[in-house]
Amino acid sequence: MNELLTIAEQNLVLHRHPRHKKETLQAWDSADEYLINHFTENELQKQLGEDGQLLIINDGFGALSCFFQDYKRTTVTDSYISLSSIKLNMQRNNCATENILLQDCLQTFPENVKIVLIKVPKTNAYLEYLLQQLRTVVAPDTIIVAAGKVNMIHNSTLDLFEKYIGSTKTSLAKKKSRLIFSLVERQNVPEDEIATTWEVEKQQWKIHNHANVFSRNHLDIGGRYLMDNLPDGEFEKIVDLGCGNGVVGMSAMETYSDAQVTFIDESYMAVDSARINVIKNFEEEQSDTARFVVNNGLVGFKPRSYDLILCNPPFHQQQVITDHIAWSMFNDAHFCLQDNGELVIVGNRHLDYQDKLERIFGNCELVTENKKFVILRAVKMD
Repeated sequence: MNELLTIAEQNLVLHRHPRHKKETLQAWDSADEYLINHFTENELQKQLGEDGQLLIINDGFGALSCFFQDYKRTTVTDSYISLSSIKLNMQRNNCATENILLQDCLQTFPENVKIVLIKVPKTNAYLEYLLQQLRTVVAPDTIIVAAGKVNMIHNSTLDLFEKYIGSTKTSLAKKKSRLIFSLVERQNVPEDEIATTWEVEKQQWKIHNHANVFSRNHLDIGGRYLMDNLPDGEFEKIVDLGCGNGVVGMSAMETYSDAQVTFIDESYMAVDSARINVIKNFEEEQSDTARFVVNNGLVGFKPRSYDLILCNPPFHQQQVITDHIAWSMFNDAHFCLQDNGELVIVGNRHLDYQDKLERIFGNCELVTENKKFVILRAVKMD
């Protein structure tokens, strides 16, 4: 396999801040290799013909998009970081860009798809959404092969393929990964509503969550804790960093009514959910001041641009548990805060964010804590 960037190498924030530990994580896994080997050993490229194309769904960091560079293909993902990684890995491997289309999962899937390769996502809700969209563009002769770690493929996973695609079977396990094969048989399948709506009682907000948004069925308790402990002060430019469905930023809009709030997440579904929620729950005059950005944290934002950044940092990227996301977010926050600007975060007690903030900001205050979470505040002093 061609040389591919590791997760750490593809994240530009890590290059900018060499103070923290550099992680060495592979940008592909055994499920990628299983898919590639099955494709080549069975000469599936013969099914593509002259006009048919390959559809790659949920490619993590570009292993599939790079390997199949000789074929007309579309890569679909919900992750801005994945799309950025694919572009960087294609550049590093000198892959031509003329025959690939990169798109987010909210866009219409391409037609005339002959072969579909899927990396099984972590949640069934997102998988169901993808299969619903896929069902509209496949034909009886479309070849569909999915791959994932054995511990991610359950009976409920296979049931979704059976429901939306057709007869489904699995391969033997290799290197703790397994393939899924589905025949396109289903017609006029009734589609369940996957996006969820629920209420935040205290504010009486109606919250819309797309399929791949964190805590899609209820208010995240960490987010709730941060919402209840926003700092006192007059803030004008605020960021909800890693916004998810936007409830923390919405709470900031309510608390600091004259501020401009920017909602940032690397998930296209998250940012679109936040946009919908602001429009649905705030008057047009206030909602028009909000900004919604799909991005890798604050990469590319101007220095000294904000006076308050709120963050409930994730500690996983795809299926990998890692602390590099928090490091990146904290370093970016320090870069983008004005002098005396504040970073306020919520985190699980065991994650030791206090030490990280002390090293980056030179200070860190424990605002409050309970049995599970801490609220920490760091001030940019220079």
